[in-house]
Amino acid sequence: MDNKILKLKQFIADSKKIVVFSGAGISTLSNIPDFRSSDGLYNQDTNLKFSPEEIISHTFFNKHPQEFYKFYFEKMVYPNALPNIAHKYFADLEKNKTVTIVTQNIDNIHQMAGSSNVIELHGNVNRNYCQKCHKFYSLNDIYKDRKYICDCGGIIKPDVVLYEESLNYNDITRAINAIRNCDMLIVIGTSLMVYPAAGFINYYNKDKLILINRDTTPYDDKADIVIHDDIKDVIEQLQK
Repeated sequence: MDNKILKLKQFIADSKKIVVFSGAGISTLSNIPDFRSSDGLYNQDTNLKFSPEEIISHTFFNKHPQEFYKFYFEKMVYPNALPNIAHKYFADLEKNKTVTIVTQNIDNIHQMAGSSNVIELHGNVNRNYCQKCHKFYSLNDIYKDRKYICDCGGIIKPDVVLYEESLNYNDITRAINAIRNCDMLIVIGTSLMVYPAAGFINYYNKDKLILINRDTTPYDDKADIVIHDDIKDVIEQLQK
């Protein structure tokens, strides 16, 4: 077994409070594309007049909700996606550790896997609200019929953070406090290119910072263990 994996296993065994900071890469095993890899959402040929970054912005949503939802339903919502080996592994850690998930993902899969303490920095596709009357809609309510206009005539908005929008203050506070007070921080499946979320790991000041990502990140030189490998392979080795 790789020395890095052995060291990581020991770190996990020695830690009582663990924060897992997850990005899109953890959900690719559930057949949800990430954003910035060669075959990710931002590099797909969409045949659209606008870039994905433009479409999932606050301005575009307000001006062109129909076009926004066409892209959103086709490219960003995966109602049949299920937890994979990584989601399940971190949920299982709760049996013996205090585990907080701080995720940039909006897919709800950490919760589906059984993680009970999940901080969603960018929201959740399962929550949707009319901007006019504030009626709640689940993903099932709007996905099947591609519904985006409320019964009252208002526009339904997913409870996700679009470009140009701010993160929720309470989520920021909870995430920073969890990172600041944990024994071990595992950063997995994220390029650490999206701010302000990526900057949160600067609040960790101990000696068990782990980066697990297929590609390099701007924080590699700050980590105690860096693993550039397939997430599935890493988790399988941890389970041995």
